[in-house]
Amino acid sequence: MTWMVLAALMPLVSPVIETSKGDSITIARLQYEGGGDWYANPSSLPNLLAAIRERTGIPVARREINLRPLDPALRDYPYLYLTGHGDVRFSPAEREALRDYLLAGGFLHADDNYGLDESFREEIAEIFPDAALTEIPVDHPVFHVFFDFPEGLPKIHEHDGKPPQALGIFHGGRLVVFYSYESDLGDGWEDEDVHDDPPEIRERALRMGVNLFMFVLGQAT
Repeated sequence: MTWMVLAALMPLVSPVIETSKGDSITIARLQYEGGGDWYANPSSLPNLLAAIRERTGIPVARREINLRPLDPALRDYPYLYLTGHGDVRFSPAEREALRDYLLAGGFLHADDNYGLDESFREEIAEIFPDAALTEIPVDHPVFHVFFDFPEGLPKIHEHDGKPPQALGIFHGGRLVVFYSYESDLGDGWEDEDVHDDPPEIRERALRMGVNLFMFVLGQAT
């Protein structure tokens, strides 16, 4: 993305920054029940936030914030991130709160860290019984808003020998849930000595993360 395009995007970003608590925007990590390690990949989001700050100039925070679905501060954060290796479980009240958050303008990025797929699909079907996860086409803006991904979601880590899939739920034409399956972006965001990923793999993961963040800010107004 050229600086002219970024400059055009900044008026969309500024109102979102002003509504965040503190002096900069950040990503909210979703804390859930069920036994899954919602806190997985502890260095991933700080590294992604650093990449966003360095590559876009947006004054993001240095760390994420952890929130539960019923936290009243949830609506202050347009980008909600969920990951882990085990079961994801929400109460009926939490499902209702998440649905309200998403329909009111929020965005959920669920990142399959291997092991949460079955339970996540069950939970998201409970939250959106009127919509299904569908493949996000490679020409969707989320793959081109800042960095260009002509083939869609990049493959970062091997799980079951399947190709990466970007699945989404749309409401009124707006993408409200982005599910990165068989990719594991969070592993690619981690410190380089955690998984020994080559630089080009980590770079692809970070670029896709920047795209997701910029896309969310662009549709948050």
